[in-house]
Amino acid sequence: MKVALTLSALFSLMLISLSAFAQNAEEIQLQKYVDNNTQQLVAKLNRERGLYRNNPEKFYQSMEESLDDFVDFRRIAARVMGKYARQASAEQRDEFVEQFKRSLFDSYAQALVNSQQFTIEVKQAVINPGNNERAAVGMEIISASGSRYPVTYSMYKTDSGQWMMENVIVEGVNIGLAFRDRFSQEMEAKGGNLQAVIESWGANAVRSIQIENGPKG
Repeated sequence: MKVALTLSALFSLMLISLSAFAQNAEEIQLQKYVDNNTQQLVAKLNRERGLYRNNPEKFYQSMEESLDDFVDFRRIAARVMGKYARQASAEQRDEFVEQFKRSLFDSYAQALVNSQQFTIEVKQAVINPGNNERAAVGMEIISASGSRYPVTYSMYKTDSGQWMMENVIVEGVNIGLAFRDRFSQEMEAKGGNLQAVIESWGANAVRSIQIENGPKG
């Protein structure tokens, strides 16, 4: 009996160790995946610093090519709409996805034009121990002056096994929730006119969130 219990305990310990090893290996792989995508994007942004001014449509196309396989814009946009997504038609949801992407590209392009070069260091990836299809990837944005701003990507694994980014936390501020609050405020301001909110959503909405919640100094 003691031998059986001992073997059972050893077997369980081995399974736990193998599981931890597998998760650690996947976390390293995820960190590399996010780092590769991030560094490619930073390099492209620095190369194409003047493209937004000269050819904004080409800039949008370039951003989509870089981000569509990494960022789940449709998932993020649906969460920004929140409860109002149920009121929207398929056409309105599609329209808001495009408006949402354009607003992000506009805002960050203008910030890039007015800023000096920056770098991003991806620190670590942590897979949720309670759900191995969710993960958080921590990084730091480092300005030309040396200031560091902590950023966390919230990631999820698709049915095909690909990791996609579904939210961003900047200096403790949940950007997805901030956008959703903004959308609700716009719905109230426009008397519940969903189409009007969708059509008026733009870079100003993104910038207002940056001003309210952005880095302080």
